[in-house]
Amino acid sequence: MGAAAQEVNRAMLRAEDLMDRHFAEPLDVAAVARVAHVSTAHFARTFRQVFGESPHRYLQRRRVERAMVLLRTTDRSVTDICLAVGFSSLGTFSRTISAVVGESPTRHRARGPLGAVPSCPLPRP
Repeated sequence: MGAAAQEVNRAMLRAEDLMDRHFAEPLDVAAVARVAHVSTAHFARTFRQVFGESPHRYLQRRRVERAMVLLRTTDRSVTDICLAVGFSSLGTFSRTISAVVGESPTRHRARGPLGAVPSCPLPRP
């Protein structure tokens, strides 16, 4: 991989890191593109090439993943979770969760708490 390609990848990773750290804040493609030091259009094209999805879809997926965990591990209201993960509309939040997860936020919560994550066995001496 050439130096130019490495720099592009580093720029996209900086942008991805920003979205991961600030997923609950209002972010738009232009603001994230500035972190990568490229134009908005170039950023959107390059991000999709590098990560296989648009910046908007990536951010939406991060928000949904976090919401799914909060729904099953807390007793916070659906509205509170909606706002906490960066959605500004309960309707959009519910539609997005339903489209991605295949069930409403309330139905997802009704599945109950998440089970324990299995640990990796330690090697025997």
